[in-house]
Amino acid sequence: MRLRDEMPVDHRLATVYRYGAGLCGVILLVFGCLGFADELRPFDTAGTDVAGMSTNGLLSLMSVLFGVLLIAGAVIGGNIASALNMTVGALFLLSGFVHLFILDRPANILDFGLANVLFSFVMGLLIATFGMYGRVSGGLPHDNPYWRRRHAREAAQESLAARRRQRVQGILVGTREATAASPAARPRG
Repeated sequence: MRLRDEMPVDHRLATVYRYGAGLCGVILLVFGCLGFADELRPFDTAGTDVAGMSTNGLLSLMSVLFGVLLIAGAVIGGNIASALNMTVGALFLLSGFVHLFILDRPANILDFGLANVLFSFVMGLLIATFGMYGRVSGGLPHDNPYWRRRHAREAAQESLAARRRQRVQGILVGTREATAASPAARPRG
């Protein structure tokens, strides 16, 4: 099974994945560019603030790279954007937990502060939510390609029943048209 086979290219969920990846990518790109604009040193942990969060050159570089990656996912769209959103979201959540434990320690080479940790959690949840939208839920509609993939037998039964209904309706419509066109059904004048 290929990742592309799971969902049609033009499915309406692809729009959510694209906009989510694009929005979060732009936010990260702006944050990283603001850090570069301040000409920060790569491993400086002196506490330089940009947009309310502490940063250094390495964190700015990582922000720009992840921003560009998410924007590229938005351009590609579809399942690629969804999988990318879920992966990057999980990485941001993991980064938040790791940096929560290394705050004010020498291992904190990205100069994370508590605001950065909170931002990492919020951004990770937002990105992951955009990626999982329509894929991970208990109440997916039956026309959703992920529901159809997980419930193949039920989807096949529903499809067969729909074809039977269409065939019966076609026969009934054909019978009505044939009856209306027959000479015996015409009114005598």
